[in-house]
Amino acid sequence: MTAHDGARPVGQVKEVTSLANPLVKDIKALALKKFRDQQNAFMAEGLKLVIDALDLGWSIRTLVFAKAGRGNAAVEKAAARTVAAGGTVLEVSEKVLAAITRRENPQMVVGVFAQQTVQLRDIRARDGDVWVALDRVRDPGNLGTVIRTVDAVGAKGVILVGDTTDPFSLETVRATMGSVFAVPVARATEQAFLAWRRDFSGLVVGTHLKGAVDYRSVDFSRGPVLLLMGNEQQGLPDSLAESCDRLLRIPQAGRADSLNLAVATGVMLFEIRRGALKLEPANDIR
Repeated sequence: MTAHDGARPVGQVKEVTSLANPLVKDIKALALKKFRDQQNAFMAEGLKLVIDALDLGWSIRTLVFAKAGRGNAAVEKAAARTVAAGGTVLEVSEKVLAAITRRENPQMVVGVFAQQTVQLRDIRARDGDVWVALDRVRDPGNLGTVIRTVDAVGAKGVILVGDTTDPFSLETVRATMGSVFAVPVARATEQAFLAWRRDFSGLVVGTHLKGAVDYRSVDFSRGPVLLLMGNEQQGLPDSLAESCDRLLRIPQAGRADSLNLAVATGVMLFEIRRGALKLEPANDIR
């Protein structure tokens, strides 16, 4: 395979069976945030996720696939796209793939991609847009589920406020089920977020135990909406709660005194986006 004039340099295809291989060591290191930040890279497992990322224009650095994938048309096409983009393709043993993913039964394909975020200053919310801001979210499963839900309802993106879990950790990416490639993510300090919020032209709402307004009674149809959700243990701090136009509550009838962060965010998002979510007519099966 040759590169056309002006195209990106063609990558390489290598067969790797040793855990001591430097390329394998570099990929394994991406399990730690320190090395993800150093390399500005992260891992995504699964052929579908890799294909989705490629289709959405994410920059792939390395494609790793198990020997069992040899001859699989979809795997070979993804490998060809990786090589054409200047990436490296590694055909590895099951042992190497299990070590990279830290799973006994890993998926057949792993992609290493360059991290990609948006700058808070570049977010310009328009009528109908919905953004979610998460304050110091700690659990990667919660963050991944929120990103997946944001994708599902057609909201615009997620803003991570303060010291949050890494959106590019292996656990978070797994929980997004590929939505990490479709949902813009921004990061900001609390101070920077509050400064940006002052210029936000729409409705800013947050859930809070002190909220006196039923979330179902609010008209979310006018202008953009910013949903602000607090930390799993502490909820919204006063500084962020005071930045909300309205503090809302989700009524509950059981003994539980609170909802999981991802569940509560999902409940809110489906209500905020209710008017935009329509079922497609079912096909008439005879």
